[in-house]
Amino acid sequence: MTAISGQVERSAVTDGPGPTRKGNRKSLTAGEGRLALLLITPTILLLALVVGYPIVKAIYSSFLTDSGLDANGFFNKGGAWNGVSNYKYWLLQSCPTSGGGSSSCPPGTLGADFWSSVGVTIFFAAVTVTLETIIGMGFALMMNRAFKGRAIIRAVILIPWAIPTAVTAKLWSVVFDPQGILNHVLGTHFQWTSAVGPARWAIIIADTWKTTPFVALLILAGLQGISADLYESARIDGASAWQRFTKITLPLVKPALAVAVIFRALDALRMYDLPAILTGGANGTTTLSVLVVKRLLEPNPNSASALSTITFILLFAISLAMVKLFNANIVGAQKPAKEAK
Repeated sequence: MTAISGQVERSAVTDGPGPTRKGNRKSLTAGEGRLALLLITPTILLLALVVGYPIVKAIYSSFLTDSGLDANGFFNKGGAWNGVSNYKYWLLQSCPTSGGGSSSCPPGTLGADFWSSVGVTIFFAAVTVTLETIIGMGFALMMNRAFKGRAIIRAVILIPWAIPTAVTAKLWSVVFDPQGILNHVLGTHFQWTSAVGPARWAIIIADTWKTTPFVALLILAGLQGISADLYESARIDGASAWQRFTKITLPLVKPALAVAVIFRALDALRMYDLPAILTGGANGTTTLSVLVVKRLLEPNPNSASALSTITFILLFAISLAMVKLFNANIVGAQKPAKEAK
């Protein structure tokens, strides 16, 4: 198995584009550079208009007051400079000041909702991504094998991913309904979304069923890049199925697995459709996205802009940390092979 492991490590290191020759790279002339800038200018302007302006507008609005009643009971249309009061409201559970300078909390909304939603979002992301990775790996290994009817099995596994998330949520709401399929099969009348624990696991089950095929598809792409000769050599050396999986499959599929985990984690961290449709965010299922939308539907758009900005920064920080973590793991696994060479 030592020879096989070394061959796997060399294969993992040498994958990717080969070295480029210095003589093949030509620098752009001044005229070509101006032409390239001229060609991409419409795209840059369009992105600035469609993406850049809303982001800048939302960040600016997050520093303004919302409309409401001032200290004297008169209506204030808001829009005055409010500093970081909206951010304190969400992060420090401190109520923002209204246009009249008085402290007022919008009815039915507490700053603590933010941290509760952060915990719920991270819980959903951690559990769903873990389950989807484990089940997706099993599906990918099954779809990678040659057997009769493999095309049909692949199509059946990928069908849930092709269904829109809103439709998936409605399907599972029928399953978890008190008069639904699950209670009919079990012979019970349980309210599956009426308590914190069952409601959260209902969303986890629905999300896992929906997006596991996506993870399996990415892992399958990595598996199909592994040469069958490696497995044949390992069998000749007497390696067991578990040894072939841990010494050959996992090291070589790690880049595809990292991409799948990162993509799914970012998708789960902005989960909205399933909790919004299945539970409406009730019973401890309010994610950050659900909280942002609820706040936007209230007449408090500026504090909602602050919440959106905080959510964006949080998701960006998590995504950056995950990219650096997985990149370090992959590079760290390849260093011994480079040193051996």
